[in-house]
Amino acid sequence: MCIRCEWPLSSLDIEYHDKEWGVPEYDDKILFEFLILENMQAGLSWSTILKKRENMRMAFSNFDIITISQYDETYKNELLQNVGIIRNRLKINALVSNANKFIAIQKEYSSFSKYIWQFVDNKPIQNKWKSHSEVPASTPLSNKISADLKKRGFKFFGTTICYAFMQATGMVNDHIIKCYRYKEVKQL
Repeated sequence: MCIRCEWPLSSLDIEYHDKEWGVPEYDDKILFEFLILENMQAGLSWSTILKKRENMRMAFSNFDIITISQYDETYKNELLQNVGIIRNRLKINALVSNANKFIAIQKEYSSFSKYIWQFVDNKPIQNKWKSHSEVPASTPLSNKISADLKKRGFKFFGTTICYAFMQATGMVNDHIIKCYRYKEVKQL
């Protein structure tokens, strides 16, 4: 039997933990998807987001940045009627606004990946947590990144959301050291 982190309880959580969580991600399309998912997660459980992920993929144009940046009020109102996604007007508005801000960063840095990974010197931070209770909800670095993104106009990207994004995209390896994925992710 393999030992894994303590937080994945459902089969969906376990699949996400075992295949995606903490894997260093450099592709802008996937980084944008995680940015959306983390924005939508604010105030909710990650399990809720995973359950609605495929519905959000369909509703949010397969997480296409350009298409989302052009959503008009009519489409945003349609989204608010879609029971398969997170129906929150502020989050839907942030979705469109953040897509435009993401595009602006891509233009400035040639990719969002170059921008975001510079904060960790282009290599994942390898933490050594013994239990999930040691893992912080935010760090001085997530404070710094969040502040920079807020300065650039991003919405729903506070320090806690930022740290969750960093964990999801492998900017930090927060698998506990006894988790079988810890060493696997560290070697990526």
